[in-house]
This record gives sequence, C-alpha cells and structure tokens, in this order.
Amino acid sequence: MADARRAARAVGNASALTRRGLPRNDKHPVGPEAVRQAAPKSPAPPGRTPWKRSWWRSRRGRQHSSLLLFLIPALAYMVAFFGYPVVKNVVMGFQHYTTATFYTGQAPWAGFANYTAVVSSAVFDKALLNTVLFTVGSIAGQFLTGLAIALFFRRRFPLNGVMRSLLLLPWLVPLIVSSAVWRWILDQDNGVLNRFLGALHLVQDRPGWLTSTSLALIAVIMVNIWIGIPFNVAILYGGLQDIPEELYEAAALDGATGWRAFRHVTWPLLRPVVSVVLVLGVVYTVKVLDVILGLTNGGPANATQTIASQSYQLSFQQFDFGQGAALGNILIGISLVFAVLYLRANRRTVEQ
Repeated sequence: MADARRAARAVGNASALTRRGLPRNDKHPVGPEAVRQAAPKSPAPPGRTPWKRSWWRSRRGRQHSSLLLFLIPALAYMVAFFGYPVVKNVVMGFQHYTTATFYTGQAPWAGFANYTAVVSSAVFDKALLNTVLFTVGSIAGQFLTGLAIALFFRRRFPLNGVMRSLLLLPWLVPLIVSSAVWRWILDQDNGVLNRFLGALHLVQDRPGWLTSTSLALIAVIMVNIWIGIPFNVAILYGGLQDIPEELYEAAALDGATGWRAFRHVTWPLLRPVVSVVLVLGVVYTVKVLDVILGLTNGGPANATQTIASQSYQLSFQQFDFGQGAALGNILIGISLVFAVLYLRANRRTVEQ
C-alpha cells in the first residue's frame, strides 16, 4: 500500500513537471524540493530597479530638503533670541555676575548662593504675595469683564464692528505709554479721577491711588485689567462665533434661555477657549513689568513689588546680575508650571 502511494506521488510530480515544461525523468522521479528549485522565478515588482536612488534625489527627499531650508531661519532666530538668553540666564543664576564681569570676563561659580540670598531676603515674601495677588486679580477682572463684553457684542446692532475695533486700542498702545497716561489720571493732586470723584461728592479727601500702601496695588491691578480686556474679548468673541445658532434655537424650544442657555450651551462649548485664555493670561501677567515700573516702580514701601520688578531692580539698579537672574529663573519656573497645566488641559480637551 505504501509503495502504491509513492508511485502515485511520483506520477503526480512528473505530470507537474511536464505541465511546467521541465524535463521528465521516469527513472528518478523528482520530489517537491526539485520542483520548487526548477520553477521559474517570479518577476520583480514594478518600480523596483537593481539600484536604489539616493534619498536626497527622490521626490520626497527634495520636499523635505525644501522644508528644512524654510525652517532653518526660524530655528536660528529662536535659538539666537530665545534659547541663548534663557540658557545664559540660567547659568548666570549660579554665578557671581556683576559689572566687573564685563571687564574681567570672570564670573565665579556661586552654586545656589544667589537663590538662597533672594529667597531669604525680606522683600521676597512680599514680592511673592504681591505677584499672586496681582496675577489673580488681573486675570479675574480681565476674564469676567472680557466675557461680559464678548457676550454683549455677540448680538448684532449698528456700529458693532466699529466698537469692537475701538476696544483693541488699549492693547495696541505701548504699555509704557499707557502707564504714563494712567499715572496722570491717578495723580493725587491733579489727577482726572480725583477731580471727577470730587465733583460728584463721592470722596471728601483726595486718595493717593499710587502713593498709599493700601491703594497702590489695587490701582496697578485696575490698570492692568484695562490693558488686558481687549485680549480676552478678542479670543472669547472668536470662540462664541464658533457656537452654532441651531443649538440656541433647540435650547429655546426646551425652555433654556438667558442664564440657562449660557450654562448648558455656551459655557460647555466655550470651555476649551476659556482654558487657553486663562493659562495664557497667567503666563503673560506673572511677568508684567512695564505697568509696575511706569506707575509705582515697585513702591510705595514695596507695596507693588513683584518678582519681576524685584528681578529688574537687582539686575539694573543694584547691578547684581546673578541674584536678578536667579529671580528670573524662579519666574520662568512658575511660568513653566502653568504652561504644563495648559498642555495637560488641552490634551484632555482633545481626548474628550
């Protein structure tokens, strides 16, 4: 029985060879391995050649090369004007870097001595508290006022576009110019604000908005709110424009109008934009310097001193660049924390 199976398999192999045009050998039947070796090779896939072209000569390579040529100037700009100053500031925070360094080129290594000095100073606690109060007060005032104005301009009425354009003026004016104008407005003796309040008999004594230790920080926060409102209005108004009107119409059919429509329709869809506005606002506000220098220069009695203004005074008034850089690095760390929070919030929004 086994011999019969072998004979049948040999006949089948011989028949296969005959069909493929291979020589038949009845004395020595050819097995499957010989058939596989004798079978003609399949032709190479189209498009392949015996030699491979260089990647740089291919079409994709040329496209990537052109993209790199456009990116190199931008990368060089980022490294020269952002990367190098940040790295230099980090290094200076660990050195005794003074005006003598510009002549001698020597900046002895100080380790964490600069950080210990600035953190243990009597001004740091006050500056840190003022930075928190200034940031929280400014962000809250800017966001709430900007959201209210954005909701107001969502309605169509005459001169809507003109008024929205005029709202951008505080944002376009240089900060030092705005500070000079507000310093004249808030002047205790000849300021427009005190004259206006006195004419309405709202105050009896002329308050020192910029000279009182209890009012100076409030005045600086109010000025910064006025400067930051246009940014919030522009971003929030753009987010409101992306909400379809059909959702409000459907909500109105269910009885959700006014505050209920804002709670169940506007706010959930506006939340991603709100997170961007708040985090960017914190990053911008925590390092504000122009407004404080133009209004109070950190006074009176350090009542408006922040980490940014203290870093400026250490570097460019006391010429202790090492300690000033250390405070600047602390400020960079605070900004990075909020930047990470922004990235995580943005990732969660995309995943949802």
